[in-house]
Amino acid sequence: MADQHLQPLLHDLVGVVLAPTSALTDPDGQLRPVGVQGVFHADARVLRQAEFRLDGRELEAIGNSPDGPHGARFVSLARWLGDDGPDPTVRIDRVRRVVPRGLTEEIHVVSTAADPVRATATLDLGCDLAPVEAVKSGLPTTPLEAKSGQPGQLGWTAEGITVTVSGEGAEVEPETGRLRWSIELPPRGQVVLRWRLAVDDPRAVVVTPPREPAWSRPEVSADDPRLARLLDRSLDDLRALRLAEAETPHEVFLGAGVPWFLTLFGRDSMWAARMLLPLGTELAASTLRVLARRQGTRVDERSGEEPGKIMHELRRHEFVAVGNGLRLPAAYYGTIDATPLWVSLLHDAWRWGLPDEEIVPLLPHLEAALRWLAEHADPDGDGFVEYLDLSGQGLANQGWKDSHDSVRFRDGSLARPPIALAEVQGYAHRAALDGAALLDAFDRPGGERWRAYAAGLAERFRARFWVDGPLGAHPALALDRDKRPVDSLTSNIGHLLGTGLLDADESARVADLLADDTLAGGYGLRTMSTKDAGFSPLSYHCGSIWAHDTAIAIGGLAAQGHADAAARLADGLLGAAEAFDYRLPELFGGDDRTMLTRPLPYPAACRPQAWSAAAAVVLLQTAVGLYPDVPAGQVHLQPLTGTPFGAVTARRLRIADAPVDVTVDRTGQSTIAGLPSGLVITPRQR
Repeated sequence: MADQHLQPLLHDLVGVVLAPTSALTDPDGQLRPVGVQGVFHADARVLRQAEFRLDGRELEAIGNSPDGPHGARFVSLARWLGDDGPDPTVRIDRVRRVVPRGLTEEIHVVSTAADPVRATATLDLGCDLAPVEAVKSGLPTTPLEAKSGQPGQLGWTAEGITVTVSGEGAEVEPETGRLRWSIELPPRGQVVLRWRLAVDDPRAVVVTPPREPAWSRPEVSADDPRLARLLDRSLDDLRALRLAEAETPHEVFLGAGVPWFLTLFGRDSMWAARMLLPLGTELAASTLRVLARRQGTRVDERSGEEPGKIMHELRRHEFVAVGNGLRLPAAYYGTIDATPLWVSLLHDAWRWGLPDEEIVPLLPHLEAALRWLAEHADPDGDGFVEYLDLSGQGLANQGWKDSHDSVRFRDGSLARPPIALAEVQGYAHRAALDGAALLDAFDRPGGERWRAYAAGLAERFRARFWVDGPLGAHPALALDRDKRPVDSLTSNIGHLLGTGLLDADESARVADLLADDTLAGGYGLRTMSTKDAGFSPLSYHCGSIWAHDTAIAIGGLAAQGHADAAARLADGLLGAAEAFDYRLPELFGGDDRTMLTRPLPYPAACRPQAWSAAAAVVLLQTAVGLYPDVPAGQVHLQPLTGTPFGAVTARRLRIADAPVDVTVDRTGQSTIAGLPSGLVITPRQR
């Protein structure tokens, strides 16, 4: 493969986000016309260069820091200016902030010199309006010609998008795309240069929501300070990742991640909303409604649409990836798990207190999703939910591990579709039971049918999926097209906990495996065991560690009483959070903790990523052990005691839209304040 077709790396870039706009630059604050650097807006790169210099010279960077949920500060020096001597006397702070449909930057040039300082400041700008998939593919792009407009203004236009950069008090050189300022600082003086990027993009399918986040922002204290630090940074990132469709701007969901997936993703958006239920049900409700409006109504092999199916991703236009034949329609349905996850998100939001009047309009969509499970999810009739891309241009793998090589046998060979993934059978089992509970509660027919479906699926899974491996019995990753168990040991088994598909002994066996060094020896849960031939710690899905995947396993382990295994994985994830400055990336390396004192970044990982940030809320929920069932009038408390959290207090969690405070002492005793009337605390049934 030619170098120019390699996906660009971004692990060392600094991201600033207010969805659907994001800026990715070098750590010194320079936006250079290389790789994935740029300002992106709704699937287009609207700025590919913004390089600031004094007297034509690069500055010397000394550091950067977040500056609120949508900003960053970059600090540099100009040591050739100012007083002679070892100490620098001219400092430059670039304070960058992403705003709706654009970006602002203040450049503070500050002198502590005894004499006046004179310099020429320039900002070299470039724009290519390249689609994000072209950037992701590593393709060369062509810069557009800048045009001058109002004084101090440059502009570019293509594909219906207009980009304007305005420099306050700047001279404009349109032929070079440059803004220029002449500055003069008196002794111990300073000057602030300001420029602004504005984007006019009427064809964008996603926009910034007009309201502040609906979820609560809890106040947390814990013996382990990493928990509160991770939660604080994660909530800032989640705030920045909020999106809405242009035609329904008040219906908020979370964009999956920066820069590749900053749009509606069925699976990602739902998992993140589900993880945030302890902070309120509003995000879950709006995510459910947004996806319900786009629920499938017809059979279309190219898009993967089927009646009742929940969409995978939404783009402004066809997504074409160079080199692998991938061509995804703007609205693409190629996912096997989004539909059962939609059912369970509706059920879980109901248990956290989503009002009946918000559930009733979604019941026809629930019934359509269950019909999809019955009529379309098992095309060969073998009793398992499976996928097969019929278009030849869609995703070959359609579970959450959707890379082309993610489904491997223990010997490293690839499984061939159609493929029935283990965790998807768990999702289907849980969706059948959850759907039955909702149908019964709202006097709709079909509950008994779906309980029988779940019982039959559990029996078939027990007979076909369990295999023997180097560590003993475990659920296989999948069944391949010949119904052979794909016998690798992977993190997918962690998603089975809490679905009801496993009995108590099987759940205990899975818990033991998840805590084994082969899966848990890194900073979280490896996606594949080190004993499998396909294991590679820097692969996308075969040995790396994903924060959300680890969090799902932690949540299932804690809820079913496997505290030691949950605590081990939680400690690893907190260690990773500390290493990544509490902004957990999409994924990171699965190297052993005994070999490296900090996890290696996966060089092309999105950061921030919605379900990685939402993992912090899962850790908080498991620490305090809060499990409500509002329709049953019950709240269960089962805190995860001992390491790594110790004593924990969380204020302003929410149950049935009421703020509640939970405190857990070092002995594991818990108290709750603010419980809504009609709810009682009861022992949790494991």
